[in-house]
Order: sequence, then C-alpha cells, then structure tokens
Amino acid sequence: MTRIRRILQHRWGAIAAGCLMLAIGLGWAMPAIATVHTYAEQPGQVTFRSQQSLRDQRDRAWQAVAFNRYRHGAQQGVYLRLVGFPGGVEVDAARSLSLLAPTGQHWQLLPQRDPQTAALPISVGQYNLAPLLQDLAGRPVPLEIQVPLVNDDPAQLTAAPFVVQEWVEIGAMTPSPAPVRSPLGEQPHEEGNDLGLTEPHQ
Repeated sequence: MTRIRRILQHRWGAIAAGCLMLAIGLGWAMPAIATVHTYAEQPGQVTFRSQQSLRDQRDRAWQAVAFNRYRHGAQQGVYLRLVGFPGGVEVDAARSLSLLAPTGQHWQLLPQRDPQTAALPISVGQYNLAPLLQDLAGRPVPLEIQVPLVNDDPAQLTAAPFVVQEWVEIGAMTPSPAPVRSPLGEQPHEEGNDLGLTEPHQ
C-alpha cells in the first residue's frame, strides 16, 4: 500500500507541476497580444490607442482605454478612459482617479476630457494620464486602481504590468511623417468621441 501511495503521489505531483507550467505559460503569453493601434481619424488628426478588459472586485466588466492624440502635429494630451457597463455603475466625474503601486507610490489623476469630447456617459470616467507616465519613467509596475462612483464604494481594478507598459508606449508615440492609415478592416473615426465606448461584456 505504501508503494502504491508513493506512486500515486508522484503521478499527482507531476500532473500538478504540468498544470502549473501550462498556467504560467498562458499567463506569459497574454502580453504578446497586441492591443496598441494607430487611428487616422481625420486629416491632421492621429490617435494612438490601447484597449484592455479589466474586472473590478464585484466582477463587473470595464474597458481601460489609454489614448494619445495629435492634431496637426501638436499633442493634445494623453488620457485614460475607463468604461463601465451602462446601467451597472455611475462614475463620479468630479473626483480624481486613485492609483497605487506595490512600492507605495500613489497617484491622483484629475478628470479631464479631450477637446473632441463634449460629454461622456455616466458609466465612463476619463483622466489625464500624463503625470503617471512621467513618474513611471518607462518602468511599468502593477497598479491598483480605484474608480470613484456615485453613492457607492469605489470600483477596484488591477492593471497588470503589461497593461501599464502599453500605456507607457502609447504616451511615447508620435505621428509618422508618412500618411497614417487605419488598421486593415477598421474604419477611421470622425472626431474620436466614441473612442473606447464599446460596452464591456458582462
């Protein structure tokens, strides 16, 4: 019996190790999925965008859209737009976004709309991302994000290092001298007002 138990323990250990290796492999493969795109929205206007799906502490879906817009060669700004599920959350648009790194660093990103966006749905918050990118100095770290909500506790999201790395890349991108075309199969946006406003899947 002792010998059989040892054999079973050895086999189960091998299976567990294999599952762990597979999980690690899949986890490392995720950052390889490119989600950074360039949009020629209209003549003279180019936007670089990263979009990732996140979930909060109540398993509610969010879209995290970082974008860097240039108009006639001048940078308009770098923004982070967080899109909650319509009817599920109401973002407090007057309050700052809180971000915390494992190092203890803390940021408060001010709400800010881009010039092309006159208004946003109540389930969407948008913030000035530039101060965070300046402090990171190209060293992405995981971030705990607290989205202020109306009459509710903040939604708590986690941005993995590869997500933050995309934000850093977006912030550093500049338009090419050559004409920029939208990715194959994607239609240019008119003014970018609906940028990232696709409803997240529950």
